[in-house]
Amino acid sequence: MHRLPVLKKYLGNTHQKKAISGQRQNLPCIAPLLTTVEETPQFISAEVRGHFPEWLKGYLLRIGPGKFEFGKDKYSHWFDGMALLHQFRMTEGKVTYRSKFLQSDSYKANSVQNRIVISEFGTLALPDPCKSVFERFMTKFELPAISDNTNVNYVQYKGDYYVSTETNFINKVDIETLERTEKIDWSKFIAVNGATAHPHYDPDGTAYNLGNSYGPQGSCYNVIRVPPEKVDPGETIDGAQLLPGLYYSKPFVTFHQINAFEDQGCVIIDLCCQDNGRNLEVYQLQNLRRAGEGLDQVYNSTAKSFPRRFVLPLNVSLNAPEGENLSPLSYSSASAVKQADGKIWCSHENLHHEDLEEEGGIEFPQINYSQFSGKKYHFFYGCGFRHLVGDSLIKVDVVNKTLKVWREDGYYPSEPIFVPVPGATEEDSGVILSVVITPNQNESNFLLVLDAKNFEELGRAEVPVQMPYGFHGTFVPI
Repeated sequence: MHRLPVLKKYLGNTHQKKAISGQRQNLPCIAPLLTTVEETPQFISAEVRGHFPEWLKGYLLRIGPGKFEFGKDKYSHWFDGMALLHQFRMTEGKVTYRSKFLQSDSYKANSVQNRIVISEFGTLALPDPCKSVFERFMTKFELPAISDNTNVNYVQYKGDYYVSTETNFINKVDIETLERTEKIDWSKFIAVNGATAHPHYDPDGTAYNLGNSYGPQGSCYNVIRVPPEKVDPGETIDGAQLLPGLYYSKPFVTFHQINAFEDQGCVIIDLCCQDNGRNLEVYQLQNLRRAGEGLDQVYNSTAKSFPRRFVLPLNVSLNAPEGENLSPLSYSSASAVKQADGKIWCSHENLHHEDLEEEGGIEFPQINYSQFSGKKYHFFYGCGFRHLVGDSLIKVDVVNKTLKVWREDGYYPSEPIFVPVPGATEEDSGVILSVVITPNQNESNFLLVLDAKNFEELGRAEVPVQMPYGFHGTFVPI
């Protein structure tokens, strides 16, 4: 087996041969990455190869689905699996690992009855076979229980950590023990039916999230502001200006925002975009677990994700000329044109060349968040998708539109997490952390650390534990 990592340094050559519609053949089966595993509640020591920087001290916390059936009942969709919490602890160049299933109410109810009793995103719970016909009839008049299986991301509010999904529930977690300590229902505090698993944070610790509410009067988005753990009475939002506006573009789907910042009277938004929403259907477990030609067909039907930039001009005058680009930005080809009906039509700029198509596009974008969130930036990091899950790590230079790629045959890396060198001022002065797993049961999974500048491996911490492919995570310094 080829085990040496491959590093590609693309120079943005526009003459490179374009991949034929991103089609691939003979993809290896990845079913073992999408099956139930056992938790590892006790610490195990990882075998470190290479080195982990001495300054790198903290927890890499990750979450994703780890259990896909109860008794004879099986989940249908990847997003439905019960949340498994992962913890890598790094200190003095050493690494330990542990994992635990989130003790959500859904997990406990399913475990007690040894069947799926709470419906999930893509799986409907079946009626209790022990109930009488009358009891089953009466349950049709009861509102179904909403799952608290928060398996998508770690979020932070007021200094505490929670695991979250897109419903109205979040679960508070002790990041040292991985035990759930509290269940929070957003709807008891704010009139929302759910909130995203991706809040944004101001430097002072204020968190902003987007909720949604729907009812007889229609649907609304709700901006949720959670103040920091300690509030300075002198800090207010007085003087901020609310600028409502509508912008139009060709339809697209986005799961993750890369970054956004303001420049010359415009908001610049960078997103990972797909041209259709078919992938939610593709992520049925029966599709992801296929092999041979069936697997190739599933992959080749997916919408690939690419980074795009939109420029949204603020304070557009009623007298603004029609048919002209309202963007003053010389460094972006994205346009915003006022039409005859007054609508602002936005056309995006691609933040990549054809070489990214050869990598299957990119998802799970991350930046140097602590220093460059909401600011003009140069780099972001993500996973390349030459398979149905990430099969490479990619560093994208959004200014020069060049790539650096890390890949190892037969291995599948998770979302990259950027950790800055203490006191660093350069944007890419730091390391990238990613959990890399393999369907080969004879090989070890590992935590990878890359130098964020040159994208070369510094070390890996191998653990002889099965891990499923997960979603998101965070680094917490200690």
